Amino acid sequence: MTSKSAPPTVAQPSSSMAIISLISGVLGLTLLPVIGSIAAVITGFIARREIRESGGALGGDGLATAGMILGWIGVGLTVVGLCVVGVVLALPLCLGLFAISSSSTTSWLPLLIALA
Repeated sequence: MTSKSAPPTVAQPSSSMAIISLISGVLGLTLLPVIGSIAAVITGFIARREIRESGGALGGDGLATAGMILGWIGVGLTVVGLCVVGVVLALPLCLGLFAISSSSTTSWLPLLIALA
């Protein structure tokens, strides 16, 4: 009595753009913050389109999605970081202008000289 087993399945090759997207996403959160994140998002979209148009010949949709998610996280962290830097740089200027508007001419003149 022989048992019939299913034929072995052949794994689909992963899209190279999906792999690049995942690698760029990791690099975007570590070594290349802005460039890597933007590259991860772009290559992720390209990979997903490539996988969809392959008709099942290519795999790696999960890799592309993970790369895109990491890329968007990196873009979001970059935007938050830029906002924090903007506030840190603008706060002393705003406090200086407040000091200028609330004091006499002799006390704000050294501040203007220091800012120039």
